[in-house]
Amino acid sequence: MDNKLGNPKNTIEIIQKYQFAFQKKFGQNFLIDTRVLEKIISAAGITKEDCVLEIGPGIGTMTQYLAESAGQVVAVEIDTNLLPILDETLKGYDNVTVINNDILKVDINQLVEKYNHGRPIKVVANLPYYITTPIIMGLFESSVPIDNITVMVQKEVADRMQVGPGSKDYGALSLAVQYYAEPYIVANVPPNCFIPRPNVGSAVIRLTRYQEPPVKAADPALMFKLIRASFNQRRKTLLNGLNNSPELAFTKEQIAGALEALGLPAAVRGEALTLAQFAELSDYFTEKGKQG
Repeated sequence: MDNKLGNPKNTIEIIQKYQFAFQKKFGQNFLIDTRVLEKIISAAGITKEDCVLEIGPGIGTMTQYLAESAGQVVAVEIDTNLLPILDETLKGYDNVTVINNDILKVDINQLVEKYNHGRPIKVVANLPYYITTPIIMGLFESSVPIDNITVMVQKEVADRMQVGPGSKDYGALSLAVQYYAEPYIVANVPPNCFIPRPNVGSAVIRLTRYQEPPVKAADPALMFKLIRASFNQRRKTLLNGLNNSPELAFTKEQIAGALEALGLPAAVRGEALTLAQFAELSDYFTEKGKQG
């Protein structure tokens, strides 16, 4: 198609034609760099065998590229003002379904069943900062069959997803993502690759879903409570963080006993623990709970 939207001129024309007003609440920044679009398609490994869920297609820039590479594209867009634009920009593609809804309210398992007979899908998205974590965690926690998630996010969020212990960026998001998937930063994307230009740099990150988590925790829900509690007050020691958490009912003595049993110093902070150590800590409390 000669009117592909990776070209800034075509993007500007369609925005002006429909007098589209960007909405800050939806974090709308449209990609206008064909090299980045091609990198996303390549990183996600999209083939004609694939059904792709696109979150937030915007005016359909990435959707056009996805439609040319995938067998089926299901695009979920929250902004009703974009629907007439998508009708126009995607009219040449018969393998795209646009759904007007909030992705956080969509039953994605049902979509996968309907459009891909329950087989694993690939997810592609250009996500606004404020909604990145709920969307990614929602996809993982709801056990949607996923091969990989390739998303454009704020650069610092991408960094946070892939760092290890000891870094200032390491936190609950790092551990949660790394429990479910292997993160890989595909490309850093400067602000001038978007209309309008965001104030911060972005990055494309691919999260390849693990068949089995890299650590085994007897009670993953408890492990994540421990992780959240240890980073809610990240300047405090792990002992105080866990003791102060409304989600946990362990006494200070029990927590101190757990740290000692795991060979951890009493003044250790949560940011020093690996995912495997959080699983060990969780298993220690699970075992103690069984013993009463």
